[in-house]
Amino acid sequence: MTGAGVTHSLASVPATGDLTPMDVDALVSELVAGGTTALARAISIVENGRPGFEAILAAIHPRLGRAWRIGITGPPGAGKSTLTERLVGAFRARGLTVAVVAVDPTSPFSGGALLGDRIRMESVALDSGVYIRSMATRGSLGGLATTTREVTDLLDAAGFDRIIIETVGVGQSELDVARMADTTCLVLVPESGDGIQTLKSGVMEAADVFVINKADRPGAEKLRHEIEITLGIRRGNAFRNMPAHHGFAGARRPARAAATAAADAGAWPHPVVLTAAARGDGVEPLIEALEAHFAWLERTGALTERRRARLLERTREVVERAARRWLWRDSGAEQQVRERLDELASGRLSPYELAGEIIEGLKPGERV
Repeated sequence: MTGAGVTHSLASVPATGDLTPMDVDALVSELVAGGTTALARAISIVENGRPGFEAILAAIHPRLGRAWRIGITGPPGAGKSTLTERLVGAFRARGLTVAVVAVDPTSPFSGGALLGDRIRMESVALDSGVYIRSMATRGSLGGLATTTREVTDLLDAAGFDRIIIETVGVGQSELDVARMADTTCLVLVPESGDGIQTLKSGVMEAADVFVINKADRPGAEKLRHEIEITLGIRRGNAFRNMPAHHGFAGARRPARAAATAAADAGAWPHPVVLTAAARGDGVEPLIEALEAHFAWLERTGALTERRRARLLERTREVVERAARRWLWRDSGAEQQVRERLDELASGRLSPYELAGEIIEGLKPGERV
């Protein structure tokens, strides 16, 4: 994607300091025209919370909703990056532009992403229709960086057809991706015992499509059987019409047809797809299952509901962030806590009592 033909220039947009309304207009104009330099700069501003980042996000809001956001989650070592690389290649073969947000552990030295997905996804990293951004978790425990949602908004506004969000891989805590993606894909591997753990965790509830990667290894069919039984128990139809499995070749069954047929009753069937991403096996059936889910979302109205819920949650987050910033920076609450720290330390006053006093002082008509 390029910014050819854009009359605005980023030369006047400061690399540091506050952004003026004119700066924001110039940056957003080039971003939505496909300028990768503008996109990279906007992401840096948003990711670092620089003054003016909220103005950029507000300016792009009317342009959101075109991209299909796909979350890729699962434990470390499941092959998420390799599978993401294969999905990117498959989408590009269909003529679609793809952005990847790969969330990695934080470097203890630089504070940046510890692993470089541009290196791990070398086969697609130089494709002009692909944009890869590695982000550091920076202490976030949800498997995502704190600004991942906002960065995906920038990518959506930049015109990408598909946005893939790959989580850091921290197990049961990476449920956040399901609240920001249209479709969530949970990647497991046969021999690690992830099946039993997942069946007991909230991650199972969050997934729309299950992938057993490295399915050329023993135990893949057993894990798929366990997942399908568990899903059947949840729907109240365990063992009903359970298909026979015949090794890895089962991954090639028509996933779109099976998923669509099972979804006719209204509920999404949560297909389980076998892949061996390192060899490229099972990628097309996975694409079919993902596309069937998106079609189901559109047909049932669930896509609109998911996106409305996402906007509700996002607005709450923005309000909470602004209120927190005001509370500790402008209201005097920070000073009040410091002044009464001796009382807290001696036990004469509890944090709960002091918090109650601060909140009472913040009520309308009163000041701290």
